[in-house]
Amino acid sequence: MAYSKELKQSIVAKMIPPNNQPLSQIQQETGIPEGTLKKWRADIRNKGIAAPAGEQRSQQWSTRDKFLIVIETATLNEIELAEYCRKKGLYAEQVKSWQDNCMQANGGVAQELASSQRREKEREKELKQVRKELQRKDAALAETAAILVLRKKAEAIWGYQDEEV
Repeated sequence: MAYSKELKQSIVAKMIPPNNQPLSQIQQETGIPEGTLKKWRADIRNKGIAAPAGEQRSQQWSTRDKFLIVIETATLNEIELAEYCRKKGLYAEQVKSWQDNCMQANGGVAQELASSQRREKEREKELKQVRKELQRKDAALAETAAILVLRKKAEAIWGYQDEEV
């Protein structure tokens, strides 16, 4: 069923802050199927607009919605951020906390990646040394085997000798 653009916009406005109405409530009020409402919410989320799943308290919002808020507010100054927060029903401190969390989210991963790469290089270096030592021992073993073979051939040709070679 096709819905007018105005109707869709008014319903989408109910989904986003500061209204944050649950989809079930919007469905009861309008009679629009919940599946259609979910599709509209997914569409606006894909456009980068935070659309909580009906939670009134921002602490219950998904990390995706919080991240979208962080993206929306990244370029705002203090005054613009305060105005944005009033319009969306948020606190500036919450948004700043979310921004800090986003900035620190990859810090641990980057450090762990660098540490992992360092350990990997050390292991590769150690493996190279072990292979080099193994190759040296293989060569020594081959040399010893060749000497033993030659000694047996010499004994077979000239007979047993008491002297050590």
